[in-house]
Amino acid sequence: MLTALNSFFDYIERRDLKVKVLRIQKKIFINENKNLTKNEYKRLLHAAHDDVRLQLIMETLCSTGMRVSELQYITVENYKSGEIEVFNKGKERTIFLSKKLIQKMKIYIQQKKIKKGKIFVTKTGKPMDRISIWRCMKQLCQKAQVQSSKVFPHNLRRLFARSYYSLKKDLSKLADLLGHTSIETTRIYIMEDSKKHYRDIEDMNLII
Repeated sequence: MLTALNSFFDYIERRDLKVKVLRIQKKIFINENKNLTKNEYKRLLHAAHDDVRLQLIMETLCSTGMRVSELQYITVENYKSGEIEVFNKGKERTIFLSKKLIQKMKIYIQQKKIKKGKIFVTKTGKPMDRISIWRCMKQLCQKAQVQSSKVFPHNLRRLFARSYYSLKKDLSKLADLLGHTSIETTRIYIMEDSKKHYRDIEDMNLII
């Protein structure tokens, strides 16, 4: 936009109005009030102990990195395979469920007597949506002693991304798992807060 503006000033012969184009470095860390830590996530799970469905939904989102809209693809018929094919944003990819998650889903299905179809549904049989899950998660904040600004469904997907990257250091594979077309999008997901970067600088121990 600035280049186009400068071209216009050249055209009207008002070069004195031209602006300088500055290159701004991308942020390398995120506000600490937005990053959900693993300990905070576990406190939310404990706080949701009385709501088995919500607890399992959070575990599913966080351990797979899937979007809320993709929960509908997990059914009684396919969850045991551990590989769920999802279709989102014009793309198809595979979501992997851990053995521990599969076992918890099995117990949940038996308790709720779900015979077929989607596992995570409302009382009327409709798939759980983002707003419903968001509201339920917000109700856990006080009990779990976690800042409300950190508690929303998509932050579980981000925690998955950071946990996977810290373990494997493979940005390209993570982008595939998340269903990202651009690695630049994936980079945003793995941003840590400034305190983590400060600790890394201290750990380098380059001052004698």
